[in-house]
Amino acid sequence: MDIVLIRILFVALLAGVCYFLHPFGMSGWVGAGAGAAAAGAVIVFELRVRALSLRRLIGAVAGSVLGIFGAALFCLVLRSAPLTGATSASLQIFVLLLMTYVGLLVGASKGDLLNPAALSMVFSGERPSRRSSKVLDTSVIIDGRIADIAEAGFIDGTMVVPEFVLRELQIVADSTDGSKRQRGRRGLDMLQRMQSNPNLQVQIVPDDFPSIREVDLKLLELAKKWEAKVVTNDFNLNKVAHLHRVEVLNINDLANALKPVVLPGEHMNVLILKEGKEYNQGVGYLDDGTMVVVDHARKMIGKSVDITVTSVLQTASGKMIFGKMEENGKSTEPPRQTPAELAR
Repeated sequence: MDIVLIRILFVALLAGVCYFLHPFGMSGWVGAGAGAAAAGAVIVFELRVRALSLRRLIGAVAGSVLGIFGAALFCLVLRSAPLTGATSASLQIFVLLLMTYVGLLVGASKGDLLNPAALSMVFSGERPSRRSSKVLDTSVIIDGRIADIAEAGFIDGTMVVPEFVLRELQIVADSTDGSKRQRGRRGLDMLQRMQSNPNLQVQIVPDDFPSIREVDLKLLELAKKWEAKVVTNDFNLNKVAHLHRVEVLNINDLANALKPVVLPGEHMNVLILKEGKEYNQGVGYLDDGTMVVVDHARKMIGKSVDITVTSVLQTASGKMIFGKMEENGKSTEPPRQTPAELAR
């Protein structure tokens, strides 16, 4: 409602100014009508501009500015041409309007090609964007979970992939060993997936440190240079990074933090898959990969048993749950029927 009142006031004000000033020798009421019509045209233009997207608006402004600048250069040539004053002035006005019009339309039509996020990075400076960067190592790219985490919005800033990591990925992808070759190609596919996502910023940087041979140490030096964090799931790289006072985001730590909390005394059902290290132990796994060690379950391999949690151990490699079978010791597997029962 306030905008409507402002527009009405603008029309009335421009009409009143033209009524009293008599522009172009027009009479009072004719000038007022012309002023009101001009104000209406401005309001229509304003409505059209409000409907434009940010990219088209930036492109239109940039195109019109470049058009005016080009027209100014053109007019310098026209002023020195042997033309009458009226002809020269008319040509200069025509060139100005033409260049501005063409620049406005071309800039608006090509505005969708602009990337406002990249422009904001240019104007905000280089260091703040670097501080929010994350350096990816080879193992976390091959692992692939980084793509899902980034697409879910839990990692901000630019994900930096140095070229020496790409070379290592290519070497793994070209390996004669089938499993290594598959892992390397998976890493390249994950990287291509992240690059194709318009909401993620993946930057390949040529920074290298020829005096350092180990890739892990190169990653740490790059993180120091960029004041960035290293994203990895490598246990050893995590330890070395802490010694070098480089911040690390460990994907395995995130996965462990997201696992459901299990307390002693809780009941659960586990499929026993193999023997444990200790005598008469059976080992099973939860859906999230957590290892469950069950006492006196060695004979229950291949069966699902009900257990009671006795303790939970958090290790550097993950969480381990220890439990014992219920007193009934029954399996959830249906009992096998004897041949005599089957014949009935």
